[in-house]
Amino acid sequence: MSGHVIFLNGTSSSGKSSIAAELLDLLPGPYFYLPRDAVNSMRSRSRTPEFGTPEFDAIFERTVRGYHRMLAGLAAAGNGVIADHVLRPHWLADCLEVLRDQEVTFVGVHCPLPELKRREQARGDRPAGLAERQYSIVHAHGGYDLECDTSVHSPKECAQTIAEPGRSKAFARLIQ
Repeated sequence: MSGHVIFLNGTSSSGKSSIAAELLDLLPGPYFYLPRDAVNSMRSRSRTPEFGTPEFDAIFERTVRGYHRMLAGLAAAGNGVIADHVLRPHWLADCLEVLRDQEVTFVGVHCPLPELKRREQARGDRPAGLAERQYSIVHAHGGYDLECDTSVHSPKECAQTIAEPGRSKAFARLIQ
C-alpha cells in the first residue's frame, strides 16, 4: 500500500507552508507535513561547518537527499505526505528516482518576484535575497500537475484546488 505525496515546489516565501496548513485541514485521512526546512533544523549545530563552505555544502546535499528518502519512506508505508521544497534540477532527478513508485501530485507554487521580496523582508527570518536567488531555478523544469499563484489566490483557495483528486501525472511524465 502506497501513500500519496503532495509535492509543493516554490521559492522561499512563496506560500508553501500556508498552503500546507490549509491542506492538513482539508485532506481526508492522515497526512504528514514534512518541509525540507524542518529536516535542516534537525541537524546538530555543533561541529557543523560554516554555511557556504564546501564542507557545509556536502552536508547540505546529504541532508536534502535524506529528506527525499524520508518522503519516500513515509509514502511507501501508506502515509499521505505534504512535501515543501525548493527544487534544483539535480534534486528533482533524485526525487523522480526515489518517489518513482509513489503517487505524487506535483504543484508549482508561484508568486511574482516583487511580492516575494516584500514577504521575505516582512518575515525577517530569511537571508535577504534568498527568494530572488531561487527564482530562476526553482521552476525551470516545468511539467507540473497544477500551478498556483499565491499573489492572486489565498492559501485556502490553492489548497482546495490541490485537494481535488486525479491530478498525479507529472512525475510519471518527467520520469520518461
